[in-house]
Amino acid sequence: MGKNAASKLLFQSSDWSFKTLSHAYDAIETIALDELGLDVYPNQLEIISSEQMLDAYSSVGMPLMYQHWSFGKRFVFEEHGYRKGHHGLAYELVINSNPCITYLMEENTMAMQTLVTAHAAFGHNHFFKNNYLFRQWTDAGAILSYMEFAKKYITKCEERHGTSAVEVILDSAHALMDQGVFRYRRPPRLSSKKEQERARERLEYEEQTYSDLWRTLPRATGRPDPEEAERDALERKKVLNLPEENLLYFLEKNSLILEPWQRELLRIVRVIAQYFYPQRQTKVMNEGCATFVHYTIINRLFDQGKISEGAMLEMLHSHSSVVFQPHFDDPRFSGLNPYALGLSLMQEIERICNHPTSEDRDWFPQIAGSGQWRETLLDAWANHRDESFILQYLSPHLIRKFRLFLLTDQADEKYCEVASIHNERGYEAIRKALARSYDVGANQQDIQVVDVDLLGDRRLRLQHNIKNGILLEEGNRDATLRHIRHLWGYDVSLAGIDAETGDVRYECSTTQLGG
Repeated sequence: MGKNAASKLLFQSSDWSFKTLSHAYDAIETIALDELGLDVYPNQLEIISSEQMLDAYSSVGMPLMYQHWSFGKRFVFEEHGYRKGHHGLAYELVINSNPCITYLMEENTMAMQTLVTAHAAFGHNHFFKNNYLFRQWTDAGAILSYMEFAKKYITKCEERHGTSAVEVILDSAHALMDQGVFRYRRPPRLSSKKEQERARERLEYEEQTYSDLWRTLPRATGRPDPEEAERDALERKKVLNLPEENLLYFLEKNSLILEPWQRELLRIVRVIAQYFYPQRQTKVMNEGCATFVHYTIINRLFDQGKISEGAMLEMLHSHSSVVFQPHFDDPRFSGLNPYALGLSLMQEIERICNHPTSEDRDWFPQIAGSGQWRETLLDAWANHRDESFILQYLSPHLIRKFRLFLLTDQADEKYCEVASIHNERGYEAIRKALARSYDVGANQQDIQVVDVDLLGDRRLRLQHNIKNGILLEEGNRDATLRHIRHLWGYDVSLAGIDAETGDVRYECSTTQLGG
């Protein structure tokens, strides 16, 4: 390599320094903002050790995370696998916050630091800031201060009430995290630091004035008139805003036994569950966006002569490992790799916009041959989740590339049926079925609070709306009901109702479980 060529390189060895990191960041930023048109939060890069990365893994990737035994359990599991060589660690970890925090492992080579900076600090960062789900359902500007409040508050509760008392509440709250999010109703925004101080003062006042006497409200006696009972039920459902899909929210607001500090613990767990909910709905898009961004940027840097062939080969080796899609009969196969599917969808949009086939023009008349691939991608990243993105942009060409087809498996049939193949009707069916498989709301069990008589037997009545005949696994169901009872304080019943026919498929309660 000539002297002039070498002088253009951002780095010449695998060792990194803060100076080379800064030079690489500036070069990446220029391409990301000026050529790709990305819009990002201010970046904050943090260098951490492998042990700190393991610690971040175990605490669900959140800085300032409170302590809980489950995080330590996961730390031991991850560390054992890492030390034994069973799996590696992520090269980076990125936080949906403002500023956007990206953790880089100090063991990374300079080539890998360049790759993951493009991937996380610009790809993920842009997606977090612009996708509608994150804009509507999370508050990047307040999450760090809220986590600081949460950690201090839980530590204070442990000092005042004991670690065991705090842990049992968190155990039950963690068990309900999947049922602790608003899916269709927008949650309240996180409060500012000043409002958090007011909340803390309010909680301290409530704890000082809290009394057990109100729990002993007299229960209704005698047998009420059926019509009057129905009117009472309708009235209390209206007052309690039932049915309610967010179990943690309902328990936090209405539990008859929880003290103020215990309610706040439920709220903390609920806020964290809500914070991560959009990420579950956009795994393919988020990783696809970040992978497309880093792949485009490193190729552009190489074309500009700013990274060497050796560094490029190292980056491409890592990139290829991330987007590798094993075949169905490969022992490593565990479904569609979201990195592979996401990147392929992004690259497919670029191809259709620039070099469409006649088939593409039939399927995507609005973008085929337009040359507007940047604008199309920016619009898609902002306005779709996995389900709608696949439904709109999965092409017949990509279906053939991934060799997708649709199987129908009926319980009363001896064999599976190949229901859709590679023809016009089959492409539509395959696309709809794959999109539906990424619909988090449709694939999660629908369990709601439907009734409770606070002046009567105080039994909390839940309803499981059974879809496609899929029942709850009994062991997990019963354990979860016990957790709900622990937070509610009285009997909890669950009825399984077929969503199509309205038939009652099963009924159970904590009284039957001995809980």
